[in-house]
Amino acid sequence: MSLEHAILVSLLEQPASGYELARRFDRSIGRFWTATHQQIYRVLKRMEADRWITAEEVGQEGLPDKKIWSVTPGGRSALVTWLRAPVQPEAVRHELAVKIRGAAFDDPTGRAALVAEVERYRADHEATLAGYRAGERRDFPDPAALDARGALQHVVLRGGIAYERMVLAWLDDVLTTLRDLDPAPLRKADS
Repeated sequence: MSLEHAILVSLLEQPASGYELARRFDRSIGRFWTATHQQIYRVLKRMEADRWITAEEVGQEGLPDKKIWSVTPGGRSALVTWLRAPVQPEAVRHELAVKIRGAAFDDPTGRAALVAEVERYRADHEATLAGYRAGERRDFPDPAALDARGALQHVVLRGGIAYERMVLAWLDDVLTTLRDLDPAPLRKADS
């Protein structure tokens, strides 16, 4: 997926200024696709040059005019083409998992530091899950009454909730394993 496709989806859901779009990425789209504000503005200019989006100038009292971006028929066509293309499985790169494996080559002091790092990492994921669940209560109070767009947004959020629950369960397992390790000197791992 490219940032362009995430922007097209967001603008089809609701036209927005660059600032509003960046805030959406911070609040919701960022659950599954992150981008800096600078990246978003740079891509908006490229998408406008490619005629995937168009802007309407909107005057603001006491503030500079803003552009409200919306998707053109060419942009919708590009999105539909991408939607129908196959998705390749993503490769997972997980630095913490490598550190956990590497703990076999550290001493008990190093493992204690790793426990603290896993606890910090776990707290971040716990906060993310709490945010997702609060958003679910706020944005989807009656799942049975959702239209297609709302149902699809909700299923993506539920995927984020399930992912965070899985990560938390795994981190609990990691913490239990690290705390149960024999503090005796470490042996070299078998090759």
